[in-house]
Amino acid sequence: MTGPYTVGVFVGSLRKDSLNRKLAKALVELATSEFKFEFVDIAALPHYNEDEEVDTPAAWKEFRAKVKPLDALLFVTPEYNRSVPGVLKNALDVGSRPYGESVWEGKPAAVVSASPGGIGGFGANHHLRQSLVFLNAPAMQQPEAYIGGANKLFDENGQIANDGTRKFLHGFMEAFAHWVELHAKTV
Repeated sequence: MTGPYTVGVFVGSLRKDSLNRKLAKALVELATSEFKFEFVDIAALPHYNEDEEVDTPAAWKEFRAKVKPLDALLFVTPEYNRSVPGVLKNALDVGSRPYGESVWEGKPAAVVSASPGGIGGFGANHHLRQSLVFLNAPAMQQPEAYIGGANKLFDENGQIANDGTRKFLHGFMEAFAHWVELHAKTV
């Protein structure tokens, strides 16, 4: 790998102690040394409204400036009503505008969804991938990561308690490293 690559981590849950935030931190710990991670806060982004582009909100400008130089994207999200949380969709919209100036363009991405339920956020995972296709952010196809039973995934120290899951997620991050190497833009 020719890294280090700077990877933006986007967590679709705003809860401080969310399962998805814990999972994102665990994924960072399992990653190869070719990555440098930056957690990107999406909580303070005002709802996207094209009328606001006349006097662009500072939060939008700061968000776009933070995402623009990233080499790759890692999304870790819960599922809300069989789709992505509104806050994550809003971040995608804010970053994709103004038209023709998307900060997502060409950045390799990976999606992990987690839920206490058995299907592990399948709907959110696929809705997010659909948006990434339009945003021209190539999303890693395999392995797919739908983490069900996420409420039982962590021990009292916030570490992944199941060896099989830890091994799977380590393999996922190795595959993501390869994906980024293949698709990251070179200057």
